[in-house]
Amino acid sequence: MIKNATLKTILLVAVVSWVPASFAVPITTTALGHNSPTEYINAPFMPYANPNAPKGGTLSLDARGTFNAANKWMTTGVAMVGTDYLYDTLMTGSLNEAFTMYPQLASKVTYDPDDTSWIIYHINPAARFWDGTPVTSSDVKATYDALLNKGPMYIRSYLGDIKDIQIINKQQVKFVFASDDNKEILLTVGQFPIFAKSSIDTDFEKITLTPLMGSGPYKLGRVDAGRSVSYVRDPNYWGRDLMVNRGRYNFDMIKFVYYQSDEIAFEGFKSGQYRFRPENKASNWATGYNFPAVKADMINKETINSENPVPMQALVMNMRRPIFQDIRVRQALSKAYDFEWMNKTLFHGQYERLQSFFHGSELAATGTPSAKEMKVLTPLLPKLEPLQRQAVLAEWQLPTSDGSGFNRQGLLEARQLLLDTGFYYDDMKLYQPDGKLAQIEILMTGETMGRVLLPYIRNLKRLGFDVTLRQVDGPQYYERMRRFDYDMVVDVFAQSLSPGAEQAAFWGSAAADEVGNNNTIGIKNMAIDTVIEKLGNAKNRDEIILYTHVLDRLLRAGHYLVPLYGKSATNVAYWSQYRHTEKLPSNAIGIDYWWTDKAAEARFNQYLKQ
Repeated sequence: MIKNATLKTILLVAVVSWVPASFAVPITTTALGHNSPTEYINAPFMPYANPNAPKGGTLSLDARGTFNAANKWMTTGVAMVGTDYLYDTLMTGSLNEAFTMYPQLASKVTYDPDDTSWIIYHINPAARFWDGTPVTSSDVKATYDALLNKGPMYIRSYLGDIKDIQIINKQQVKFVFASDDNKEILLTVGQFPIFAKSSIDTDFEKITLTPLMGSGPYKLGRVDAGRSVSYVRDPNYWGRDLMVNRGRYNFDMIKFVYYQSDEIAFEGFKSGQYRFRPENKASNWATGYNFPAVKADMINKETINSENPVPMQALVMNMRRPIFQDIRVRQALSKAYDFEWMNKTLFHGQYERLQSFFHGSELAATGTPSAKEMKVLTPLLPKLEPLQRQAVLAEWQLPTSDGSGFNRQGLLEARQLLLDTGFYYDDMKLYQPDGKLAQIEILMTGETMGRVLLPYIRNLKRLGFDVTLRQVDGPQYYERMRRFDYDMVVDVFAQSLSPGAEQAAFWGSAAADEVGNNNTIGIKNMAIDTVIEKLGNAKNRDEIILYTHVLDRLLRAGHYLVPLYGKSATNVAYWSQYRHTEKLPSNAIGIDYWWTDKAAEARFNQYLKQ
């Protein structure tokens, strides 16, 4: 819904005096929304915060793999988890609105609603780095210059519309864009961490466990290489009284404990090595919480709903490999996946089949295309191959099995699709049309996905594929992912309620050839490129929904991946020392706004010493 719209209804801002469009002048405001309300512009604190929350205690969570760097914004190294706590951004997002930003390092912005090819961010004069030096426009410019020239490729493409960054004075920095088409870029440039220029100049590309100089609410605490990392709250944090920070960052320490597998991590949670756990394993949720601390009423289990799209977790097929070029092969590989049996046997019936790339939200396409969707789709249909065109126009439904574990019908249909494509059998082996053996390597790291992938691999082998599951360590996995060196791999595509230009990094043709970008599938489709561009230029919420529905239909119809499973709510388990407001945010758990009951924490500490 659009409120407080100004002139061309491009951005939602603070209420200002009405001015005829022909006399539009730049607007200075303290909140920005991209086709999203700015409901809390005059609020004393966010509605999901407790401004009187006590400070203290430790929030402890788990992490996987290992790390060797403190900077996640460079192209090498494996960064420690949690570094976002070290840095402020120019503005920070609302967890109740689709895409709305409120002041953090910047106290306000100036822009022209009739010419969105620029925006000025005004740095709060009180903003300070940890060493007490002021945050200035030079630091902002140096940060974005580093991200644009030395950062990961997906970040460079996401910020690709930045044409210039100009320092007006110490407190004002102007972003100039290549055009005024991408309306969300005005907010996008407010989302990234800001580093001290002096730190960038000397250390940005160093693989080191010493972080770049920041201004955030936490400083790096103890680092136990490869095992744990802690962040300690800065009592002198300059921004503690900002509206968005009241009742936020309440823990004195935030600690991440690393484990090599989920099984070991769960044991760590049972013994109190860490005390907050998003539970992603259905069998644990159903039967695993029967250990002594649960029986002693020390553990809370909570299911937290969210309006955000469910992340698309799927086995992607690398389109850079010839074996996946034919859509019928990709369709056959989807039919071999038996979700119904897995959900019943492995997941205790707790998961949903992901029928959309924006599952569980208003952005998911349903039924057949509406008249408005058809108006967008019609000129694109000639660019699609026949099977994709047919699927775009039809009501989408992934293959279903009878749950018996045999998936006979699905495998028969998959076999016929392979034969129609020119695959053939010889001496009980499956060959590609060019005579090469039909071989597929599925890449993974860790052990969590093994039990999910092995039943699927058995079905592929029944079809005649020569399939191997290759498990590698974390550094090798990340490097192979960066270079797109895999046949199939599990990937997760998380979406917000305000998709836009970032979709080009996931599905855009240019991203398919950029090492380190997020187009892990390697999609190159002119119709998809066209819709992504329209989505990035959407003028209102209705257009965002419309173009996302069309994009959803095109992605599904390409059979680019095998959707696995997901859930519209998040299961969390935590030692009951943690507290939160009665009404949590609509789009997140909002852990930064939780706090510790220190008496309960002390009681549990004593219990665990016994």
